[in-house]
Amino acid sequence: MAPSQPRYALFEPSELILSGRGVTTLYRVGAIAARSLPAPLVAALPPIAALPLSRALPHKRRIVERHMRRAMGTSATTSDIRRAAKNAFASYCRYWIESFRLPSIKSALLSDGIEVPDYQYVEEALNRGKGVILALPHLGGWEWAGFWMATVNKLPITVVVEPIEPPQLFEWFAGFRSQLGMKVVPIGPSAGAEIASALKRNEIVCLLCDRDISGSGIEVDFMGERTTLPGGPALLALRTGAAVLPTAVYFQPRGQHLGVVRPPLDTIRQATVKEDVVRVTGQLADELALLIRRAPEQWHLFQPNWPSDSSFQS
Repeated sequence: MAPSQPRYALFEPSELILSGRGVTTLYRVGAIAARSLPAPLVAALPPIAALPLSRALPHKRRIVERHMRRAMGTSATTSDIRRAAKNAFASYCRYWIESFRLPSIKSALLSDGIEVPDYQYVEEALNRGKGVILALPHLGGWEWAGFWMATVNKLPITVVVEPIEPPQLFEWFAGFRSQLGMKVVPIGPSAGAEIASALKRNEIVCLLCDRDISGSGIEVDFMGERTTLPGGPALLALRTGAAVLPTAVYFQPRGQHLGVVRPPLDTIRQATVKEDVVRVTGQLADELALLIRRAPEQWHLFQPNWPSDSSFQS
């Protein structure tokens, strides 16, 4: 696996010739601009921006194409792969535009913009009183669902995020998500204790689980190839009794969203803690693959994620 390193959301440090303050200002201006856009332009902009963005970042495009091939399988043609990769850039653009606009969206519109047919899994898990871990891939528009749960359903949401550079940008993002009613916990030495405390209070914790940032995760088969995924979700569930619900939020036409919540993973103790962590993480890998393959073109993971990707690192 690629070694852990702080990163700029889509861009690596070598791809930006801006100071930390300059990068943060760029995102601030983007947020203001996104909130000012008329609705028709919001819908039209992501596909328009996708092609030049993918061409401006050829290294990222090649990585995404590798991920698309894994997700789409051997039956996908080269044309299919390239189209899906371009659409992944469009999905990422929509993610940011929507996220920046969320603070100005009224509760009624927020509720009208999402459907979660299997939300009962979340309710049932909360009724058990031991907290809920929503295990997500980097896909679609999960921020919309988090804002909806925090503001409309009045549920405490803790979001565990990868530290990004520069620090000013991370601080700005943390403040932005706080506006959406979410508590932000950066991955680090104290993260485990903070997450465990949130679960003990029967809260919801959102974990992006399709990338092993630390490089010391659990080896699994993920989309037909060996790699590592974080073992934290499994270990937390085994120690706290929290439910692990594989979840994804898909972009739909006309600004709509579809939330898919899968049944809880089997976290009943069966062997040693280490063996159970391996078993549960393997289950999670299968569930994440299922969720991603439902709409691979919405999977915006722009970093190497398998050992064989190492030659594609910048």
